[in-house]
Amino acid sequence: MARYKALDAMRGLTVALMILVNTPGSWSHIYAPLLHADWHGCTPTDIIFPFFMFMIGSAMFFSFNKSDHLGNSKQVLRIIKRGVIIFAIGLVLNYYPFISNIENLRILGVLQRIGIAYILASVCALVLNRNGILMLSLIVLVLYWLLLLSVGAEKAYTLEYNVVRLVDITVLGESHLWQGKGFAFDPEGLLSTIPSIVSVLLGFETTRLLANTQNKWTSIKRLVLIGAAGIIIAQLGDIIMPINKSLWTSTYVIYTSAIACITLAFFVWLCDIVKPLTIVESLIVYGSNPLFIYVLSGVWVMSYALVSIGQLTLDDWLYQHLALIFTAKLASLIYALLHVVGFWLIAKVLHKRRIFIKI
Repeated sequence: MARYKALDAMRGLTVALMILVNTPGSWSHIYAPLLHADWHGCTPTDIIFPFFMFMIGSAMFFSFNKSDHLGNSKQVLRIIKRGVIIFAIGLVLNYYPFISNIENLRILGVLQRIGIAYILASVCALVLNRNGILMLSLIVLVLYWLLLLSVGAEKAYTLEYNVVRLVDITVLGESHLWQGKGFAFDPEGLLSTIPSIVSVLLGFETTRLLANTQNKWTSIKRLVLIGAAGIIIAQLGDIIMPINKSLWTSTYVIYTSAIACITLAFFVWLCDIVKPLTIVESLIVYGSNPLFIYVLSGVWVMSYALVSIGQLTLDDWLYQHLALIFTAKLASLIYALLHVVGFWLIAKVLHKRRIFIKI
């Protein structure tokens, strides 16, 4: 089965946006849409990670299609190995550049969540049919909602007393969690990884729907209708279960997956009907080595801390020179955009030479 350019282009855009929001010139000077919601709510930045999870599910569909979606012990072991490698790379990135105290090493993170969700979603996709996957997804979202409520409705969605934080502290310890909120709470927590598996599975099933629909306009209509319905359901559900990225609430899963469906509909229209080759090919270039480029961007930017120019680290030096010309927020944005372009050039070289680095 041929791959869909729309999916590859959407994945490329997602990688570019991940780099954009992760590499500002200054974390103190960022335009609001490029920030995560402080707690409840969903900004444009909050849809990027679930988009990536959605696209992992899409890639899984084409990968499993080669074996007619029939799993065996060898394939399962290969899936587990890949997931463990992704988790381990995330753990090493948390420790890089190896100058901090390992006793305070953050164990969880973006790649760790991807690794865990990839393994579990892959096994589900191999052993269940379409109806089974959709039913399992519904059950997981409902049970996760009840799990959040297990600490009491008044505490369920609070930053300090939510069950996700309590489990992480019990299992991992406060010193091994993210401290960005001023105390131990990890937005990629163990329990909140469970509903993220549904984000992957919904990407898998959406790709199955797309692959089984021959007419492009029909695909677009179906994706838009599914997306619109999902947004309405999530907004209604927000009344009793807030849309919250840090907790990866069930409404957040539905809301972001719905937006992913509508975005995919746009890319089907763009790639299969309008066909602006330059734009499409540029995005596909960025999506050809997604995990490698994401990891490289993280290592690259963190390595700036190892280079000093006078009293400044290299990243501060670069940003301050931009801030001499532009306003603080614009300089921060330009700094990030320069990195987006830079890593695209690296991806372009790899794509041109047909080098695809699979993690």
